[in-house]
Amino acid sequence: MHGFIIEAIARGGYLGIFLLMALENVFPPVPSEVIMGVGGVLVARGDMAFWPLLIIGTLGTVAGNYAWYWVGDRWGYERTRPFIDRWGRWLTLEWDHMERASKFFRKKGQWVVFALRFSPFMRTMISLPAGLAHMPLGRFLLFTFAGSLIWNAALILAGAWLAQFFEKNGEVLNWSVAALVALAVGAYVWRVLTWKPRIASPNRGGGSPQG
Repeated sequence: MHGFIIEAIARGGYLGIFLLMALENVFPPVPSEVIMGVGGVLVARGDMAFWPLLIIGTLGTVAGNYAWYWVGDRWGYERTRPFIDRWGRWLTLEWDHMERASKFFRKKGQWVVFALRFSPFMRTMISLPAGLAHMPLGRFLLFTFAGSLIWNAALILAGAWLAQFFEKNGEVLNWSVAALVALAVGAYVWRVLTWKPRIASPNRGGGSPQG
């Protein structure tokens, strides 16, 4: 049963990878490290090829990030904040996080959309401030694709290396993947159950006057 995760992703194929990567960037809890890492395992097993996996997985990342960019760009601050206030528990996100991310985006510039693809912090969240700031779409997609391409390549190579490292003991690899998924899901459930958002400030418009 512990090898089910790897086999399920293998059966889903490249389309499954695309959908998982898109959903991972929209809704938690399974992280890209697990998805693309397992993809690397499948590359080492010969069930997938490196370049199709990398390109399709990265396109899934871009699609998921574009969803948040679209929300910010089309809805603006006034409509986005009520959405975050209502659904933040399930997204493990609150408006205070968005205000800090928006401030960081405005302070550091648009290049952070590329740079944060290598960071566990604000990697997806930065897409919403980019949309709220009406960053040019072409530049957003280019920066997101380029940064995600490098990050996903590293994850695939790491997964392939681990598969070779545990080649003589596949049980250890299977249990390790299962443990990572269980840890990610458990952490998400814990955050949802213990979620205590800050009290909303009287200024419901919040953030920047843009949008």
